[in-house]
Amino acid sequence: MFGILIQLIVSGIAMGFIYALVGIEYTLIWNASGVLNFSHDKMITTGAYILGLGMDFIPGILLSLITVALLGIVVARVIFIPLRNMTMIYTIMATVMLGKIIVEAIRLLWGPVPFSVPGFLIGTVKAGDVVISIANIAIIAAAAFCVLALQLFLYKTKPGKAMRCVAQNRKAAQLMGIDVRTVMTVTVMISMMICCLIGLLVSPLLNITTTMSNMIGLKGFAAGVIGGFGYLPGAILGGLCIGIVENIASMVLPSVYKDIVAFVLLVGFLLIRPAGITGKTR
Repeated sequence: MFGILIQLIVSGIAMGFIYALVGIEYTLIWNASGVLNFSHDKMITTGAYILGLGMDFIPGILLSLITVALLGIVVARVIFIPLRNMTMIYTIMATVMLGKIIVEAIRLLWGPVPFSVPGFLIGTVKAGDVVISIANIAIIAAAAFCVLALQLFLYKTKPGKAMRCVAQNRKAAQLMGIDVRTVMTVTVMISMMICCLIGLLVSPLLNITTTMSNMIGLKGFAAGVIGGFGYLPGAILGGLCIGIVENIASMVLPSVYKDIVAFVLLVGFLLIRPAGITGKTR
């Protein structure tokens, strides 16, 4: 029983980091442009599909990250920057339609049949009665490194500090000489690369299909709200909370109800503590 509990906690932490990365992606774009990105789950899918082209893993990972980064620059210039000052409904609809375009492009290029990436992050590690998949270990390590690298970038580099300034007050940042358009472009590019990383990390766990990241995207949004929307550490705490709680809940609930745990938590926090776990929002 103890071994099973440890396995559930570890896998919960792994999925929690995935939700946290989605929450971070939401938060970065929201803070930089005031736009909610509802096409992020399709960027996750794009990264996984590119990895599944059949090339070696290292070239496939690099190609995925570069392709999605370039796509992020285009999206920033065509959608996020022009629409940042318009009513929220316009930007939401624009990102939703972008997601539809990406899905249909994937369907045309790869076809509708799901597939998997053979040999990528397979196997398990056994310690006594505890069996942990290599995929979960890789998710925790890669996500933790990504979070640490992002924090160092935001607090120790000039572009990162510019991103924080724009997040606090775009008009004041512009008056101080910061090129807000460039900062927003870099922010969206980094956010899209985070989405791509999520797609690469979950590809060993899921069949690669156009709907593979729908639930991940929704739970990531819930993680951002539960942690404190617009606050990066809150997104991390919210993601870990959802991942661990939903996995432990599977011990007492039928597995078919596992996906509703995140949304029950979301509704509960909205009713009782709208500011989230940290009590900080933007």
